[in-house]
Amino acid sequence: MANVKKQLRKLEASYQGRIGAFAIDTGTGRTISYRGGELFPSRSTFKAILCGAILAKARTSEPGLLDRTLPWTAADVVSASPITGLPENIKNGMTVERLCHAAITISDNTAANLLLRQIGGPAGPTRYCRSLGDRIGRLDRWEPELNDWKPGEKRDTVAPGSMARNLQKIAVGSTLVPKDRQRLNGWLRASTTGTERIRAGLPQDWIVGDKTGDAAGAYAPGSDIAVAWPPSGAPLIIAVYANRNDPAATMDNSVIAKTATLLARGLGRA
Repeated sequence: MANVKKQLRKLEASYQGRIGAFAIDTGTGRTISYRGGELFPSRSTFKAILCGAILAKARTSEPGLLDRTLPWTAADVVSASPITGLPENIKNGMTVERLCHAAITISDNTAANLLLRQIGGPAGPTRYCRSLGDRIGRLDRWEPELNDWKPGEKRDTVAPGSMARNLQKIAVGSTLVPKDRQRLNGWLRASTTGTERIRAGLPQDWIVGDKTGDAAGAYAPGSDIAVAWPPSGAPLIIAVYANRNDPAATMDNSVIAKTATLLARGLGRA
């Protein structure tokens, strides 16, 4: 454990930034934490929690929610919305289930905003985090404004440790019923945005489902959270957040991949 943290400090120094990481071996309960309680911008990693909240609402208080078709107009479409911005989808709308798929697999921002409306806006994911026992994670703004971050910002932030615990509860634990866990994990495994991050740092024969956070903008705050299934044994939960010290710097995805490698090795799983 101490050696992993030493290597992460060295990686962090070479990256000239800050790394926050937390990993859980769900079979043994062992964890590794590095800046696991510090605040980092959630960016689009919140979309995994958002969809967990949607699944919970559909199961407990609003049957049929996933099959409901939601309408929107071209005026509702924000940046980074490749699916909801298509003319045929603006015309016909999409079901809540398809919007969840778009929000996780390609990180569609308008899909996320439409889903937020179903659970009371940005306060919805915050309430859901509290129901999971997370006293830190919060969402305050809509897409894309929530991506506006600088050091010291508290809005729209998470701690790697609490986010990893959240993901463990909804993707592996008993918070969601098995059918809904399966649906959520299917979306995470189908994600197309994280091939160079946590997935790249783990053995090729592992199955990984993840949700990234964009690294665009000042300080390049990129992130990735994942459930990783090795060929045998229980899955790992991995959360990695990083930012640079220089506001003009850009992110190197390999820092997240290297962090994932160190975490898996530290748990004796890779």
